[in-house]
Amino acid sequence: MTQKTKVLIVDDHPMVAEGIQSILESYDDVAVVGTAFNGRDVMDRLETLDPDVILMDLNMPEIGGLTATEMVLERRPGTRVVILTMHDSPEYISSALSHGAMGYLLKDVPTDEIKLAIDTVMQGRQYLCTGAQGSIAPKEGEPREALTEREQTILLQLAAGKSNKEVAVALEISVRTVETHRKNIKRKLGISSTAGLTRYALEHGVLQGTGVRL
Repeated sequence: MTQKTKVLIVDDHPMVAEGIQSILESYDDVAVVGTAFNGRDVMDRLETLDPDVILMDLNMPEIGGLTATEMVLERRPGTRVVILTMHDSPEYISSALSHGAMGYLLKDVPTDEIKLAIDTVMQGRQYLCTGAQGSIAPKEGEPREALTEREQTILLQLAAGKSNKEVAVALEISVRTVETHRKNIKRKLGISSTAGLTRYALEHGVLQGTGVRL
């Protein structure tokens, strides 16, 4: 028997959440484990519901989707978060991905595309709907600033789950120096969360050949 993908739907509009739930329940290999209405609700129920995939709205009261995404991935890095929203601007898309989301869907996508996005991120691949594709590509002539050798070393340590203090001890530098490097790494890569740094390290082979396993 095929194991079902456990999905948590997060939207502050109950009718929207119910509609998505109705769509997903038509698939034999998907189990909707619950619905939540804001980021605080997600964090309160995360361990109990144990979702594989979270469909996350952006604009919600108390704790919004971006902050909730970062909080979820800090606690459970293996969870796949797919943003499902009406916002199609490049700024929203880039910010969502930098916070660690693996997918981005607009709410007007065909219903079967929601299922496709779930299947894709469960395979460890990023999914952007047609309306989001191409929106986050760097502008021509504006490449990302390269990391220094020291920054690459610190990125490796952070991606392996070490705290600033642990990195400082390992490299025999001050915690403040680590914090400064960490800020510079995030700025250069356009990433705002530790989960995003870990995902970047995995996707770009930073951990290959190091013996580090995440």
